[in-house]
Amino acid sequence: MTNVKAFRLVYVNFASPNAEKLKDYYIRTMGYVLTKEESGVIYLSNGFDHHNIIITPALEKKVLSYGYQLDGKLTHEEVQAELKEIGISSIVKTDAIPGVSELVELHDPDGNTVHIFNEIEHPAPGFGQSGIVPQKLGHLAFYAKDFKNVIKFYEDALGFMFSDQIGEDFANFLTCNTDHHVINIVASETKSQTLHHIAFQLKDASHHTISSDLLAKHGHPVIWGPSRHTSGHNIATYHYDPDGNVVELFTDMDVYVPELGIYEPRPWHEFLPLKPRVWDGLSAWGTEFEVDLANV
Repeated sequence: MTNVKAFRLVYVNFASPNAEKLKDYYIRTMGYVLTKEESGVIYLSNGFDHHNIIITPALEKKVLSYGYQLDGKLTHEEVQAELKEIGISSIVKTDAIPGVSELVELHDPDGNTVHIFNEIEHPAPGFGQSGIVPQKLGHLAFYAKDFKNVIKFYEDALGFMFSDQIGEDFANFLTCNTDHHVINIVASETKSQTLHHIAFQLKDASHHTISSDLLAKHGHPVIWGPSRHTSGHNIATYHYDPDGNVVELFTDMDVYVPELGIYEPRPWHEFLPLKPRVWDGLSAWGTEFEVDLANV
């Protein structure tokens, strides 16, 4: 266990064979704001950070990197030394991407590229004036063959906490703040370095309705939901972006109280107090959908 502490997910960098279409989706449909375009690479902001989504033109779709902000209690050189103590190699990079003057790059046991840093520029371009306009980039889920070691990596190296499971060997939820989860590590025998879904937080149920109408209008119909999940209890819908990445829109997610090891009590909780546990199934409402969300 290190003293390195991530406290939020800041950005995801997508390699895209349809970069212009994906850019149009994030601006017109999602309501993101373009902050920079350099050498074909597109940087988009939810409204405050320099960027929360990066789109890099490529022949094949994949995630190039995930970016997490640290609590700033250690210099990047001290972070690197702490990681080395537990056998994790890393590189300190300067001016590697716009908006982040210095970062530490490392790889999790499944090969995902992870960026951690103390600071990112906050030009605060403001929230979009049209489109869905989510409140924030909330969390991500990715497949992992070596999922148990991947879980251990995020706990030991970056200070994440276990928050829930669906099934003993399926979905594994971890958080680094008060959100129920910031990452979801989905066990897989065949897939690694592959996104399961990316998720954005909405304001409330009415925002869900407006968003679903807008998605249909823009040719991105909802494939699952709305329904309330078991783990996290967030009300969620899912759709595909132009590259076929699964995108979740959610609201009403459980709030973790680490000092008590419980979630803030809610009327719909099945147990009081509600603590991290293993759940069966995806929908608290028992709703079944044609799309199997476990295998998107």
